[in-house]
Amino acid sequence: MHLVTVATQLDQWSLDFEGNCKRILKSIAIAKSRGATLRVGPELEIPGYGCLDHFLEGDTILHSWEVLATILQSEEAQDIVCDIGMPIEHKNNNYNCRVIIHNGKIVMIRPKMWMANDGNYRELRHFTPWHKHRQVEQHSLPRIIRNVTGQNYVTFGDAVVSTEDTVIGVELCEELFTPASPHILMGLDGVEIFTNSSASHHELRKLNRRIELIKEATQKLGGIYLYSNQQGCDGDRLYYDGAALIAMNGQILARGSQFSLSDVEVITATVDLGAVRAHRTQSSRRMQSAQAEAYQRVYVDTRLDGGQGIRVGDEETKGSSEVQYHTPEEEIALGPACWLWDYLRRSRTQGYFIPLSGGIDSCATTVIVHSMCRLVADAASKGDEQVIADARRIAGEPEDSSYLPTDPKEFAGRIFHTCYMGTEHSSPETRKRAKDLSEAIGGYHVDLNMDTAVSAVKGIFSLVTGKKPQFGVHGGSSAENLALQNIQARLRMVLAYMFAQLLPWARGKVGSLLVLGSANVDESLRGYYTKYDCSSADVNPIGGISKTDLKKFIAWAEVNFDLPILKSFLDAIPTAELIPIGSDNVAQSDEVEMGMTYDELSVYGRLRKVEKCGPYSMFGKLVQEWGSFLSPVEIATKVKHFFFNYAINRHKMTTLTPSVHMESYSPDDNRFDLRPFLLPTRFGHQFRRIDELAEKLPNRATQPGNDKSKVD
Repeated sequence: MHLVTVATQLDQWSLDFEGNCKRILKSIAIAKSRGATLRVGPELEIPGYGCLDHFLEGDTILHSWEVLATILQSEEAQDIVCDIGMPIEHKNNNYNCRVIIHNGKIVMIRPKMWMANDGNYRELRHFTPWHKHRQVEQHSLPRIIRNVTGQNYVTFGDAVVSTEDTVIGVELCEELFTPASPHILMGLDGVEIFTNSSASHHELRKLNRRIELIKEATQKLGGIYLYSNQQGCDGDRLYYDGAALIAMNGQILARGSQFSLSDVEVITATVDLGAVRAHRTQSSRRMQSAQAEAYQRVYVDTRLDGGQGIRVGDEETKGSSEVQYHTPEEEIALGPACWLWDYLRRSRTQGYFIPLSGGIDSCATTVIVHSMCRLVADAASKGDEQVIADARRIAGEPEDSSYLPTDPKEFAGRIFHTCYMGTEHSSPETRKRAKDLSEAIGGYHVDLNMDTAVSAVKGIFSLVTGKKPQFGVHGGSSAENLALQNIQARLRMVLAYMFAQLLPWARGKVGSLLVLGSANVDESLRGYYTKYDCSSADVNPIGGISKTDLKKFIAWAEVNFDLPILKSFLDAIPTAELIPIGSDNVAQSDEVEMGMTYDELSVYGRLRKVEKCGPYSMFGKLVQEWGSFLSPVEIATKVKHFFFNYAINRHKMTTLTPSVHMESYSPDDNRFDLRPFLLPTRFGHQFRRIDELAEKLPNRATQPGNDKSKVD
């Protein structure tokens, strides 16, 4: 037997060189304490993955070398092979690299070959891909490293590392997802252990793709795969969900948590290299291997099995092909909650503030904060020193405090502030729901009426113009009606920031609060919110989540968080409560005003972004999906109505509150959805082609009993 123990995982922050260095060293120490002889960390772990244009600064590369020098000299990094990530300039080009070190020496540097450059990623903006496959060059080391290692040059390029007992190959993040992944040719050339350092962000229903790819690769190829993923908020909209894993021959041997507040989490597995070799004995694999082109091997004088054969009492890690995944509702409860915690502790503020309307969106945001408090309480109960220290600081406790945030409601009372901002159009039902929800989770609640402020602004306008705008139900025009709604919404934003800045002071505390937004991804896509209203906040934990998923999450939280108050939010009709109730005594309805349901919006969003449909192709696809209960002409009307409203509201995306990315069709234009914000509102040619096709297709009457609720 050839038993080898391997390890992976941790959480890094962009540009936090000191903190990142400490976490790297701690992870290596933990790995060694468990007998590991190979450790791999996440992508670009020294500076943090999310540095963006800071990667173009020479300082970022300089400080990365300085941290690497510290690691090379450390006691922790002795007698273990470490795979560490950092940016490196080679021949005046920036490369995203893995640096393999052992006993104070750099073994080799492997640059990334295939870049992630779509969706949320812009790696080609910051790095050059290494396109010289199976070729290497010599890299001249900076003086700070020469003084430590005594080396002047090291191998740089597409090579593999050969120890006395095995061969290690490096694969970086995106390279796993490409059709021609490097692990295939490396495996055929005798590589038995693959390391993958990743910064793969969380998205609902996404984890299975990455795990299935690793299982498939090692099942077909044979081998040991160490996957290390960034964990936590790296300083931007993305949440990296961890879930590091170790797989062998198609089975998962170990897996880290997908959502955790821990800064350092190490998983290990003890594997038998003999099992890999046995898996590779099939005839066709041997024939392909004999024909494979060779990789240059860089030799390191060590054995990963420590020179031992059978280890008494040291068992192999047994695996299972069965992997447990969180439901989307659990992902919503955990992912944004972890992101909020990272954002709060790094911003050095004293908590969160939310305008709590009594509607389901601000309710969902509030429940996610409650989930965050539950995670903090759980981690504190388990003795997580970093979580306890952060919680004490945020709660305003002195450094020598013995306070433990083990009660989520008590902790929420210290750091979470809610406020119901009512007007004459607000109902007693929404006011009561807001108050009851805040009490149920332990928040500090404020209730106010803002009619005086609204009247003051209306009075200023009337004084200047001599005109007094009226709501539509009182005979006013659509322009008057909209303006009177918007001023209420925008005043709430002004009040929210004032209360966020001064509520701690009013409570005898110091510091300020971050304002939370609560516009969901569907309303952002449709533009169904007021620009610079309560959707304009510091951060928005639900800005990447559809209304449909939020409703399912609230139903899940009602049971799993024991919050019976949530049922009243699910039963309520979504309404902004910004206009007087009409003569028919019916309150304002969001879906009626939008002219589309939230379920329909999710479908439009998926087709627009994920399936890359313009108006015409979206119509064609929806005829296939909805044709059993809607006629082509009805579908054409819906598609045109969506694109018209999408176009006239596209400008709002330029001011969208930063939100944790959760849904693949997010319209956030800051990087993820790069489209013009000024679009033609009528899409003349596209709409005409839709109408022509809709008239040609059979237009059966809508079947009885079918309605919008069937759209999913």
